[in-house]
Amino acid sequence: MTVLVDEPMWPAHGRLWAHLVSDASLDELHAFADRAGVPRRGFDLDHYDVPEERIPELVALGAERVTAGELTRRLIASGLRVRARDRARTG
Repeated sequence: MTVLVDEPMWPAHGRLWAHLVSDASLDELHAFADRAGVPRRGFDLDHYDVPEERIPELVALGAERVTAGELTRRLIASGLRVRARDRARTG
């Protein structure tokens, strides 16, 4: 069970954003985010969006830094991934 954070490469609101996910459960992800003070409004079905400047703090709290490809592979393998076509249906 690991919380992962990928490379910040998603521009929005004048900064770059990364994804924070769990490779085990959403409960683990929410518990980690709560401990780290990541607002629930940053949750998007299978991940939290986190600003680039928070990454060192998240890693210090135990998140594993991975590439975007590795994060995606592990999220898919966990069964927690929400596909883009399914994401469109829920929004």
